[in-house]
Amino acid sequence: MVKELTDAECDELVDAPGVMAKHAARFLPELALYERLTGLPELSPGLADVVAATLPEVRATDMPGRKREQAGAFAAALGPLQHATLDWCSGKGHLSRTLAAHSQKRAEGYEWDPQLVLSGNRLAARFGDSVQIHCQDVMAQNLSIPGATHGVALHACGDLHRQLLRRGAAAALPRLSISPCCYHKTFHKTKDGIYKVLSERAAAYDNRLKPHSDDLRLAVRETVTAPAGVRAQTQTLSQWRLGFDGLQRAVRGDDHYLQLPSCSPRLIRKGFSAFCHWAAEKKQLRLPENTDFDYWLAHGIQRHAEVRRYELLRHVFRRPLELWMVLDYAVYLEEQGYRVRLGHFCARSLTPRNLLLDAVRVCGTPRVRHSHL
Repeated sequence: MVKELTDAECDELVDAPGVMAKHAARFLPELALYERLTGLPELSPGLADVVAATLPEVRATDMPGRKREQAGAFAAALGPLQHATLDWCSGKGHLSRTLAAHSQKRAEGYEWDPQLVLSGNRLAARFGDSVQIHCQDVMAQNLSIPGATHGVALHACGDLHRQLLRRGAAAALPRLSISPCCYHKTFHKTKDGIYKVLSERAAAYDNRLKPHSDDLRLAVRETVTAPAGVRAQTQTLSQWRLGFDGLQRAVRGDDHYLQLPSCSPRLIRKGFSAFCHWAAEKKQLRLPENTDFDYWLAHGIQRHAEVRRYELLRHVFRRPLELWMVLDYAVYLEEQGYRVRLGHFCARSLTPRNLLLDAVRVCGTPRVRHSHL
């Protein structure tokens, strides 16, 4: 099926997994349920409320436009804030300042980079925000969390947001609101690299899905917000890597892939042959003087076209895999005595990582609802 797709059709399907799922349902009928299984409620209250919660541009110094809009949409989706907030992995405090201005309540931030802490506190002082950022490693064993605080995290990566879930629940924080990101950045796994779930129910559930931590990269492999130039650059580098892969297999006489490190975008300006020499040096490989770089570049372009089509199928499972992890988070929080809602806080065009897990602690015995699993 995918081999027959034109380049134009691939362009349309790359960021439309729901449409791709409908095509693939002819061969895997379960995918007919894709939209129903991945559909979530919209938690954003409306454009007027989002605009009101977003910091004005004149106060958004050093805050990229997309980050400013994301922070505003996140703040608006939380509705009335009843408590002071603790911004987990706060950076310069963009979210902290947005929440403080929107709620008129104090915000604190935890950030490990002292330069970001210094810059963030300077910005807060400059604009008179009720914000204080602390230099703190949130993974520290002796971490202290202030009580009666609303823990928030906008795109904290992997174990950083999972740490807030665990430590926040242990501290019985009244509310936790998290938009997770980069799930693959984890140390919370078995010795063989299998990702470990958080909730007791998911751990006890006899599920054949046992992803390796590296498999979790699939959940965040989207470029919907990337500028056209960045997409073109990414495509070029992918073609070059595949071209070099064919070249190194031929030179070594070994049909195995060699993992290459990241390279500077400036290398693109030097051309494919320079890239191959760079890659060969990294792998201590000597290239023949008569190497036909035009041939191997054409090889890489052709392989990229093939890989791109097969990845359309793979990417159908991005959102289901992400929801599998986030629903585990939700069940975990319910096991800890929270009432949880899960939905979108903004459109995918603003950020593909638009999930919001919002948990409010309830009195009495913890309630566990399993309707999502």
